[in-house]
Amino acid sequence: MSLGDSQRKPDAAGKVTGAAMYAGDVLLDDVLTAKVLFTNEPHARVVRLDVSAAEAVEGVICIVTAADVPVNEYGLTMLDQPVLIGPTSTGNSAVPHDVSRWEADHLAIVVAETEEAADRAAALIEVDWEQLPLVADIDAAMADGAPLVHPEHAAQSNVYHHIVIRKGDVAAGFEAADVVIEGTYEVPYQEHAYLQTEAAIGYVDDEGRITVETAGQWTHEDREQIAHALGVDDEAVRVIYRAIGGAFGGKEDMSLQIVIALAVSVLRDRGIERPIRSVWSREESIVGHHKRHRGRITSRWAATSEGKILAVEADGYLDAGSYNYTSNKVLGNLHMTVSGPYEIPAARIDSYAVYTNAIPGGAFRGFGGPQGCFVSESQMNKLAAATGLDPVEVRRRNTLREGSIGITGTELPAGVSLPEVIEACADAAAWSEPKPAPKPIAVFASLPATTDNVRRGRGFACTYKNVGFSFGFPERSEAEIVLIGSSDTEHPTGAELFLAGADVGQGAHTAFVQMAAEATGVSFDAIVPTFSDTASSGDSGSASASRLSWMTGNAILGAAEEAEKAWRDGDRPARGHFRYTPPPTEPLDPDGAPTVPNFAYGYVAEAVDLSVDIETGHIVVHDVVCAIDVGRVINRDLCIGQVEGAIIQAHGYALSENLTVVDGRVLNPRFSGYLIPGIGDIPEAVRTVLLEIPDPIGPFGVRGMAEMPLMPYAPAIVAALHDATGVWFDQFPLTPGRVQAALRR
Repeated sequence: MSLGDSQRKPDAAGKVTGAAMYAGDVLLDDVLTAKVLFTNEPHARVVRLDVSAAEAVEGVICIVTAADVPVNEYGLTMLDQPVLIGPTSTGNSAVPHDVSRWEADHLAIVVAETEEAADRAAALIEVDWEQLPLVADIDAAMADGAPLVHPEHAAQSNVYHHIVIRKGDVAAGFEAADVVIEGTYEVPYQEHAYLQTEAAIGYVDDEGRITVETAGQWTHEDREQIAHALGVDDEAVRVIYRAIGGAFGGKEDMSLQIVIALAVSVLRDRGIERPIRSVWSREESIVGHHKRHRGRITSRWAATSEGKILAVEADGYLDAGSYNYTSNKVLGNLHMTVSGPYEIPAARIDSYAVYTNAIPGGAFRGFGGPQGCFVSESQMNKLAAATGLDPVEVRRRNTLREGSIGITGTELPAGVSLPEVIEACADAAAWSEPKPAPKPIAVFASLPATTDNVRRGRGFACTYKNVGFSFGFPERSEAEIVLIGSSDTEHPTGAELFLAGADVGQGAHTAFVQMAAEATGVSFDAIVPTFSDTASSGDSGSASASRLSWMTGNAILGAAEEAEKAWRDGDRPARGHFRYTPPPTEPLDPDGAPTVPNFAYGYVAEAVDLSVDIETGHIVVHDVVCAIDVGRVINRDLCIGQVEGAIIQAHGYALSENLTVVDGRVLNPRFSGYLIPGIGDIPEAVRTVLLEIPDPIGPFGVRGMAEMPLMPYAPAIVAALHDATGVWFDQFPLTPGRVQAALRR
């Protein structure tokens, strides 16, 4: 009834006209302003903190410090980060909170009547620091005698997380090899650059709950972390998401959620129940939230002269920054993709997360997959060049297929469609046809376009990525459906849908209603949804890991079935609640024994056609073909939008976005210095090929797909640049200066 339609998003008009309410737009009566003060110290110990002058500023209500935090620790996967940094560690945290390990650690919260009063007070806070040795990057962290960023950590090393893959006889593979491909790859930071900066408003609701309205990716996880820091039960906290202006993983971890809830709690204890609001500037946002991990990966591949891979070795290091965030989980996806979507008989892969005093690394669209894919697809394209094989043909000879044994030694989940995806991409890109002639490039607006120094090239890359949480995490998703109608009607005339899943701009809520309409037989317009409020919905999990439509769709199917049973039993209204649990996964074995890390995958391939001016290093991308298996289209326009958005985001990652972090400080925290693509910078054409090869256990056959198109773009660009110039690039972004310097060398 509804699946496959390009149903218009119900929130589209509000977002276009400005009527949509984001967290930063919420202005309740008698609202106060909160200013979160960063430490501005990458590595230093607080020896004195004096807020008395700040408290005396007219209009200041209170200043919240570490002494006010009931449990001064938090973290999505490890409790290794203090809520606030203060001069003494009082035993209410597993991590010492008298040390700033990051320039954006939080020192204090100034609550005032106005922003002006909050800013004046923040400037008067006095703090004395004892400087500590700086651990600036991976090399410094791993040097002999390096200072420990987290001396309380059991590992007593900055290298705090290590995972392995051991498969087959690697030595024999290299002994039998005709070709060995080696490379050391540097992968950069990337800023999420979402339209809406971090914002939150907190208050005490009618039932006495500390309530935070914000923009995040997982309401129930936000609630759990807030409750832990406040030392209260989860039910004492409520989290609501308003409209969300982008996330991409950058709003999976805490920003303002805990500190706003803490400020509300402190004021309530003092007999003041007024709402408190805070909105970060763009500079605060860029400095104050995590990034895609920078890292270094060394890889060696052994292969036959016919291009068949025999063995893979790799050592990967991700700079976790000052706190873990999700680095231990991101590392797992790097680990799984660094050998590519190929049949690998033998492998020795070691991956490490490393603490530094740099900005934390965390979730970002692809979640470690883009870094691993850059390595594997660069290696594969170099293998094609070394053997004289076509890049598509060498992939045909190695690709994972139905029944393949994956890199962790177990058979992949049913529904492996990468061979079909590769062929669809090659066909759409006319890969077997001759390469087009160079197109003129106008490097500067004041100069005419010319082909004098222009070379043209094509590149190909493909990959796979998990759908859902991995490595043994207890995955789940809940949904509730209420069917409405009178006792004399055979079929329901309407329905209510209750879900906590976040719509971060991708149209998830539209897709949920479409799936509910399909499952219940009720029309799209007759379904009334309530979304993203912990008070009304069970836990849907995170809007991440390409999981939300897949997991929530299965929960919706179960809830619809339960509601239909109640309807047949005569209930009016008929209520159905369902908690979906997918097949279990397993953590990677520390000794490399076979494991089942994931229950489903998505598959994608991309072909890129570009021109480069070899004198200036400027690159123009003419055409991108993305073929992706989505299993079953829920909303065609939204699927295409996800592909195009991912490719544009990948375009910035590959070509222009160069976050500069030196000695633990971000040096370009503005869009004037951090260059995301503008309308004149993006590819001239993006062509999307949607395959519908059903996932055997996906709802209606659906596969997750939102992250996959970002992953192969950078290696496809590098392959095209090599095709044009004969030069390989093992690091990016491919800024004109970097390209020009390499070509001149």
